[in-house]
Amino acid sequence: MNVEQLLLESIEENGTIHLTLIDPDFQTPRRAAEIAAMAVEGGTTAIMVGGSVGVGGPKLEYTVREIKNNIDLPVILFPADVGGVCAIADAIFFMSLLNSRNVMYVTTNQALGAPFVKRYEIEPLPMAYIIVEPGGTVGWVGDARPIPADKFNLAEAYALAGKYLGMRWIYLEAGSGASNPVPLKMVSTVKDAINDTKLIVGGGVKTEKQAALLAKAGADVIVTGTAIEHESDVRAKIKGFVQSIRH
Repeated sequence: MNVEQLLLESIEENGTIHLTLIDPDFQTPRRAAEIAAMAVEGGTTAIMVGGSVGVGGPKLEYTVREIKNNIDLPVILFPADVGGVCAIADAIFFMSLLNSRNVMYVTTNQALGAPFVKRYEIEPLPMAYIIVEPGGTVGWVGDARPIPADKFNLAEAYALAGKYLGMRWIYLEAGSGASNPVPLKMVSTVKDAINDTKLIVGGGVKTEKQAALLAKAGADVIVTGTAIEHESDVRAKIKGFVQSIRH
């Protein structure tokens, strides 16, 4: 399975796609698999698995295994550090937190994790990860200097740096559970600058209207996680997001 090609083809077909983020810390592996299955029924394109507080080890592996046993779509790792690498996943967002002040999150974890990615034959998806205000837990854990919400030029500069470093995916992250998503003007400014490089937006996306506006502003991928953690009808929630962003 070529996961990147699948994502690109889905973007080409639908304009904007949805990815569901599942944090193994917030539910059992069995419940994670149930959420993933409902998200697939709702139209999500792939499942991301990871969290901000170093999720790894047996719990990560059990969660990925349960999800893969219940769905046919790709499972993509979203690691906080080297501990977030899991042998049975289909792909990994191999990312550098560009606006971190700690070299561990810029290059060191990447160097430590790269041999495992190769050994396990996990498909790497090169990604520049950029934290925007307020930043949430990931901003604190990753020792980031969040891009101020009104400094569109700074977000553009970091995104271009990621593009010129050869990263094929740029992720603007407001932080899990943020009160508001990444500003629309920042999304459109970054997308205009990076052009054909794919733009992912996540954090604070709670409503279909927010998702639709982000897609219209230029997001190629919308990620939601917190929005479904306590949702009784995950299928309907994801379906609403998916329908709102297609154009």
